[in-house]
Amino acid sequence: MKLIGTPQTVSTARVDYFLAEKGLELDKEIVDLRAGVHKSPEYRARVPNGRTPALELDNGVIICETMAICRYIEAIHPEPNLFGLRPEQQGLVEMWNRMMEFEVMLPMAMCFRHTHPGMKMAEDQVPEWGEKQRVVAEKRLKRLDKTLADQAFVAGDALTVADITAYCALRFFQLSGFAPADDQPNLQRWYDAMASRPAAKAAYGDKTR
Repeated sequence: MKLIGTPQTVSTARVDYFLAEKGLELDKEIVDLRAGVHKSPEYRARVPNGRTPALELDNGVIICETMAICRYIEAIHPEPNLFGLRPEQQGLVEMWNRMMEFEVMLPMAMCFRHTHPGMKMAEDQVPEWGEKQRVVAEKRLKRLDKTLADQAFVAGDALTVADITAYCALRFFQLSGFAPADDQPNLQRWYDAMASRPAAKAAYGDKTR
């Protein structure tokens, strides 16, 4: 297998962190987004969604989308489990991961895309919309802080893919000023714990957290 990706972007980092928690290393193919490699006809003919990451199997099949890749990896390398074992656990992990995607990562991404100067060439920016999305994300982080007062991780007492989604989003979107607030000690404790795991170094190298 080979992981086609762009290191340290949110989506590729989620897969890299996931792989590291599994103790797996894959061959890598780096895609330079700034050079527009993903927009080339050759890349789009090869990778159906024209984005990164993508997983190329040994038989040439390409799996796109971060969670699809992680689910495939989980299926062939089930330990340590990161999607839940029993039906109830699986439902809760799916629930929390979806909330982290749609209520944390997505509004952060919209804020970044519509307010960050570096995105002017890639986005028809609507700054007012971006700032509204900042408010949405910040409200959700407050709620997450309260949740983490009673449990070690996002979906309960064990690390799951929901933690990886939330951590990689919060880490990357520091570019737009997102971070645990001074009055969010539980979120800060969780963030520091995620940043201190060996998987974080594997996903991000020696970059600051």
